[in-house]
Amino acid sequence: MREISHNMSSKGTTGSPSTGQSPSELDEINLKILSELRYNGRISMSALAEKVNVSRANVYTRVEQLMSDGVITGFSAQIDPAKAGLGICALVFLSVHPQTWASFRDRITNMTEIESCRITTGEHDAMLLIRGHEVGAIHDFIVGVLSVLPEVKSLETVLVLDEVFQRPYLLPSDLPERPQEPAQLGLTRFTRADPNRAGLNN
Repeated sequence: MREISHNMSSKGTTGSPSTGQSPSELDEINLKILSELRYNGRISMSALAEKVNVSRANVYTRVEQLMSDGVITGFSAQIDPAKAGLGICALVFLSVHPQTWASFRDRITNMTEIESCRITTGEHDAMLLIRGHEVGAIHDFIVGVLSVLPEVKSLETVLVLDEVFQRPYLLPSDLPERPQEPAQLGLTRFTRADPNRAGLNN
């Protein structure tokens, strides 16, 4: 987005960790703005205003506010990892020793092989998405780096055979309304996360 790119230079492309809450409710216009930006982050303010049917000044103010509120965390290019030379993808599920979340977070944040990290409920504590140019590189990173971290109790790795699709992001307006079905007990197991896992977001 050329007209506001100067304001984004210091924000990076990932932003701060999400807390699951936004500063304010997104109205219909804001949702339309985010929907347009999802697939064309370089659209001009004038074109964006025309798309969502508001004035240029209005849309500019709204985008600035969305950035200030942390709803928009940055603008970046989308690439095909395989065509960029990283054709192997794996998911690593880890169990972490209690009271070591802060040091675990610091270590993995600086590992550039890791594309993303998610704290999870259930049997494991966290899920990492890692990429490499070949299976051997993935193996070396897992065995030689991740598995020897003092914070890690155990890990399990699965190779991704095919990345069917990945949307840039979802919006509340994307979710269809579905009739509520009676809950069927026994089909879902939920394990509460260790409270210490919250340290990963600090």
